[in-house]
Amino acid sequence: MSSLQNAEKRSGRWAHVYAAVDLGTNNCRLLVAKPARKGFQVIDSFSRIVRLGEGMSGRAALSEAAMQRTIDALKVCGEKMARRGVTKQRHVATAACRGAENHLEFIERARCETGVRLEVISAREEARLAVAGCVSLFDDGSDHAFVFDIGGGSTELIWTRIEPDRKCEILAWTSLPCGVVTLAELFGGHTVGAEAYAAMVRYVEDQLAPFDQEHNLAKTLAQHRVQMIGTSGTVTTVAGVHLGLERYDRNRVDGMWISRDDVYRVSQELASMTYEQRAATPCIGTERADLVVAGCAIYEAIANTWPSDRIRVADRGLREGLLLELMADADREAAHGTPG
Repeated sequence: MSSLQNAEKRSGRWAHVYAAVDLGTNNCRLLVAKPARKGFQVIDSFSRIVRLGEGMSGRAALSEAAMQRTIDALKVCGEKMARRGVTKQRHVATAACRGAENHLEFIERARCETGVRLEVISAREEARLAVAGCVSLFDDGSDHAFVFDIGGGSTELIWTRIEPDRKCEILAWTSLPCGVVTLAELFGGHTVGAEAYAAMVRYVEDQLAPFDQEHNLAKTLAQHRVQMIGTSGTVTTVAGVHLGLERYDRNRVDGMWISRDDVYRVSQELASMTYEQRAATPCIGTERADLVVAGCAIYEAIANTWPSDRIRVADRGLREGLLLELMADADREAAHGTPG
């Protein structure tokens, strides 16, 4: 490699180690990465279910127990980032913190106790970053994409136009105050009968209807070559169960296509199981067994409202969007001579 090439490798994006934390209503997730010729290479990661938004359907504050669970997870994130020598980072908190009256207290406590500086982002920014993380999965044969992200406290829906350079323009988006945690707290998660599950699906469909009607989406989707992309733990879990995986394998799930019929089949199977049966199912386990049915109801409601023969599964989203933007920022800083 020439000295010029070596210099290039030490400048811009190549000069840094990157990290991104996505703190949602249910999960705390970290990615640490180095740049690669195409995108980035993950060198460390962490994910823990913390249920930060637990019980918030009945009050407007984060509980002490939930904050402590999250602080413990963020300490692990901080330790991993220090060990990997992270030099550029951005860490965001979403629905649970947006809706909590004591979120500033929690953000400061997290900074003091873990060194992780969280930024509470808007629902619009969350939607934008989720799409940015999925761009590499856009199909060349589609002119539009409909991206949905089923979270713990909210569900983001993003309608985009795919440009020739594989970038996208967000045409419409919304954030529903309905996620797997909030829906499970409303309808129950441990024991869910057929009637309760059907009521969940109808409830979510009613919430989807105004967005559909405002933008005439069902008709518009039928007129374009539209790619449906689902990014969330629910979507990847359903895919893993469909594949019959004994252990979750991101390499097999991320980027795969699943038919609408298979989404319905797996969702109905999981909804008909007891809590114990779901807990014993690979790719679910005890931590998700009381939430997965609520996720399936949201997934099914989306598939009912905007029918598509198949859906692309994305085990990526907000964190990947953060990392890609941090790398692009480093390149701009180097080009303008500003410090990295």
